[in-house]
Amino acid sequence: MNTTQSDRLFARAKNHIPGGVNSPVRAFRSVNRTPLFIHHASGSHITDVDGNEFIDYVGSWGPLILGHAHPRVVGALQRTAERGTSYGAPTELEIELAEMVKSFMPNIELVRMVNSGTEATMSAVRLARAYTGKTRIIKFAGCYHGHADGFLIKAGSGATTLGVPDSPGVPPAYASETLIATFNDLDSVETIIRHYGGDTVAAIIVEPVAGNMGVVPPVDGFLSGLRSIADREKIVLIFDEVMTGFRVARGGAQELYNVKPDLTTLGKIIGGGLPVGAYGGKKEIMQLTAPKGPVYQAGTLSGNPLAMAAGLETLRIISEERDFYEKLEGISATLAEGFLEEARKAGIPVQLNRVGSMMTLFFTPEGVLDYNTALKSDTKRFAAYFQEMLKQGIYLPPSQFEAFFISFAHTPHDIEKTIEAHREALKQSMTI
Repeated sequence: MNTTQSDRLFARAKNHIPGGVNSPVRAFRSVNRTPLFIHHASGSHITDVDGNEFIDYVGSWGPLILGHAHPRVVGALQRTAERGTSYGAPTELEIELAEMVKSFMPNIELVRMVNSGTEATMSAVRLARAYTGKTRIIKFAGCYHGHADGFLIKAGSGATTLGVPDSPGVPPAYASETLIATFNDLDSVETIIRHYGGDTVAAIIVEPVAGNMGVVPPVDGFLSGLRSIADREKIVLIFDEVMTGFRVARGGAQELYNVKPDLTTLGKIIGGGLPVGAYGGKKEIMQLTAPKGPVYQAGTLSGNPLAMAAGLETLRIISEERDFYEKLEGISATLAEGFLEEARKAGIPVQLNRVGSMMTLFFTPEGVLDYNTALKSDTKRFAAYFQEMLKQGIYLPPSQFEAFFISFAHTPHDIEKTIEAHREALKQSMTI
């Protein structure tokens, strides 16, 4: 595979951009190669600057549930851009998207548009603190909620360990307001509550389906158990559905698992591939947001017409397509079953975690239920597997600990070709 132009661009980028990329995982370091620079994309395929074409399972890290450059989404963007790209003033599109979001997720009574998932989660936590008058938050090891200071926290050595900054520049005093529990382990949450007291904890924030330690579904009773603890201790329960919202089900993970959070954070799909975020939930909490209430949050490009138009058109297409999620489930299940069957034939121990059109193939013989079990994966084998899949025209997330995303644009031929490539890549990984 020729990557001359990508290599040249990466060398050039490193002179001007820290590490040569604008988001760390794009550097491909964990898979021992330099990144590919993308030139264009359509449907389920992307093409790099050297002309290499790939079946894409990154999908801009989740937003492109319809595939790349869907004609209706592109058309909506073109029509909107011709009228102006941003005004710093309200537009009807903001109302229409808010109405659409609420129709998909009836548990959301009011919603505020922002520009990123990080903004959404940061704002939701601020709101929870104001609403409860408490300061601490509980998050789960391996769950990623953006790069706000309070979220960049290590797991520590035990359930009652105070947060330790995972990044220079995060003040330890601020990090200490974040308490770390174990995903899928209600006892770890109860231990924190007993140690620090529920009267100090403003919010529990969780990815209802973890996607940033690889895909890790909740075990039976975990999410409902969090709901019960939050109710008992008067804690705001926040579901970070930036990744799962409108992807694992029409109404997100809260519909799939029938658990209602107090606040929900959204992103990705509601921007149709453009920068976006949102947070919403109970009216009594959301109305504390300025200008209605005293909790300040603002953004020059919040609700900008381009992101609103792309997101609105995406959700319209999903609504109009009969049995959209059932069809997407069929595509995803076929891929997952093919992956597992080929691994069984090859005698390679793997775990495949999948919820809807999100999945991760872990190179480990153990079940992956939380951050610690995810870390037992063989990352060297994954790197070799990734490289071989790339050579065969399959573009996967360049990390063992990220989710694959299947889109509505993936065809039966795409899935068949991907399974064939997987078969060969497994053989190559056996030499590691």
